[in-house]
Amino acid sequence: MRIGEMVRRTGVSERLLRYYEEQGLLAPTRLPSGYRVYTDADVDAVRRIRTLLAAGLPTATIAQVLPCVRDDGANLAPVCSDLVAELRRERERITHAIKNLQTTRDLLDAVIAAGPADTAAERSSSRSRRVDAGQISAG
Repeated sequence: MRIGEMVRRTGVSERLLRYYEEQGLLAPTRLPSGYRVYTDADVDAVRRIRTLLAAGLPTATIAQVLPCVRDDGANLAPVCSDLVAELRRERERITHAIKNLQTTRDLLDAVIAAGPADTAAERSSSRSRRVDAGQISAG
């Protein structure tokens, strides 16, 4: 199938498919004219790539992971012994990033709590007072 059909079947843009190819994640065959030809296996590979990206893995890691996973339709299962160690490192990196984000969120919560209260009701009340004041001075 050509790239347009691949886009329709995967929901991924042409640009993103080309990016996956540049990153070594996809390897469509090329016709003498230069057109890319994708297979059903490539459709499955794009689904796996999207799953791994959603899990937070960078494309460099995905390039290492893809040849080492079996897709049973519902889950990805590792088939290379060193893959599990790599995934554990990625999981630790993600856990660390989550902790950093939680710390940042907690800091923002503290700053927000220390600031002046600014609720929608107060903004509405403030606008009403300005309108009333304008009517009084105009009247």
